[in-house]
Amino acid sequence: MTDIQAPGLAVAPAYRQRSPLYFAWRRFAANKAAVVAGAVLLLIILAAILAPLFTRTGPDTQAYLTEALAPPSAEHWFGIDDLGRDFFTRIIYGARVSVSIGFAAALFSVLVGIPLGAIAGYFGGKADWIIMRVIELFSVVPPLLAAMLLGTMTRGGFWTIVFIAALFGWVGVCLLVRAQVKAFREKEFVRAAQALGASPWYIIRRHLIPNSISPIIIGFVLCIPMAMMLEASLSFLGIGVPPPTPSWGQMINTGMNFMFFYWHMAVFPTAALAITILATTLFGDGLRDALDPTLKGR
Repeated sequence: MTDIQAPGLAVAPAYRQRSPLYFAWRRFAANKAAVVAGAVLLLIILAAILAPLFTRTGPDTQAYLTEALAPPSAEHWFGIDDLGRDFFTRIIYGARVSVSIGFAAALFSVLVGIPLGAIAGYFGGKADWIIMRVIELFSVVPPLLAAMLLGTMTRGGFWTIVFIAALFGWVGVCLLVRAQVKAFREKEFVRAAQALGASPWYIIRRHLIPNSISPIIIGFVLCIPMAMMLEASLSFLGIGVPPPTPSWGQMINTGMNFMFFYWHMAVFPTAALAITILATTLFGDGLRDALDPTLKGR
C-alpha cells in the first residue's frame, strides 16, 4: 500500500516502527505497583542524597538531650532517640548507608557475574562445568551465616558488607547472563561473526553482552534489596556498620530495648527498611516483566 501525497504536504508514514524500548516502557507503565514502587524508591534515593536539605542537625548531634525519648511531634516528626538526637535525621542519613551499600554491592555483583556468565554460556564445556560447580557451592552456603562469620572476623564496616553481599549476589547475575548468552550463541549474527573470523572475546564483548543488557539490568536491580537486607541484619547483630554511623539495622537493635514504652524507636527504622526493600523488589519485578523478551508489544 502506497502513501498518497497531496501537493505541498509532507508524507505521513502508514506505519511507524516502534523500538523494543517503547514496548518495554508501555509494559512497565501498565504495572501500577511497579510505577508506584519506582516513585517511592526515587524519593528515598533523593532524600538520602539531599539529606542536609531536609534536616536541621547532623545525624550524631545530641541537640535534644533534655527531650530524650520524646515521642513524634510537629517539631520532631519521628521523635527523639535515647541520646537526644532527632530520629527523623537519623532515619534519613541511615538511608544513605543502606542505599549506598545496595548499589555498590549490586555494581560489584554485575562486574563479576557478567564475564563469568558470558564465558560459561558461550564456551560451555569445562569452563561452564567449573563455573556451575562454583555457583552450586555458593548456593548451598547460607549467606547470612557466612556473612556473620566474615563480619565477625573483619569487625564489619561499609566495604566489608559490600564485599560479602557481592560475594553472593554475583550468582544470580551470572545465571541470567549465562542463559541469555546460550540462547544467542546459535543465532545468525553470531554465526556470521564467527565466519568472518571474529575472536570469541570480540563476539562476547560486541554482540552477546550488549544483547544481554535486559537480564543484566534485572540482576542489578534485584541485587540491591538482598544487599540492604544483609547490611541491616549484620548491623542488627552488631557486626555491620559501626556506630556512630546511622544504620537502620543498628537503630532497630537499639529500639528493641524501648519498644514497649517508646514505640517510635523500633517502628520507624523497621518501616523504613521494609518500605525500601519492598519498593526495590516490586520495581525489580516490574522491570523484569517489562524487559522480558518473550512478551510482545501491545
